[in-house]
Amino acid sequence: MAKKLVIKVTAGADAPERCSQAFTVAAVAVASGVEVSLWLTGESAWYALPGRAADFDLPHAAPLPDLLDSVLAAGRITLCTQCAARREITEKDVIEGVRIAGAQVFVQESMADDTQALVY
Repeated sequence: MAKKLVIKVTAGADAPERCSQAFTVAAVAVASGVEVSLWLTGESAWYALPGRAADFDLPHAAPLPDLLDSVLAAGRITLCTQCAARREITEKDVIEGVRIAGAQVFVQESMADDTQALVY
């Protein structure tokens, strides 16, 4: 079994079920003791900003702010460099604890020993 989980979420409000699934899997993995690295790309990039997750609404799903907080508390959240730039998001704009990094770091994390990568 992989000891690390790298999850890339490409969806936001444009595909709420896929977005929620990625955050839910990340939060459950963290709660299970798995080392988690959650990558925000595409429309999910907006959830790196303070307060934006509160606007997310999906019936019968855990609140996105709660999932985000649980991943931040025990895992790592990364905002894609290019996705941030396209949305004019800088390091000073993001939630404390969110880093901005690019594809090289994603590939490095995904290819590490005992690591499973998932893309939503």
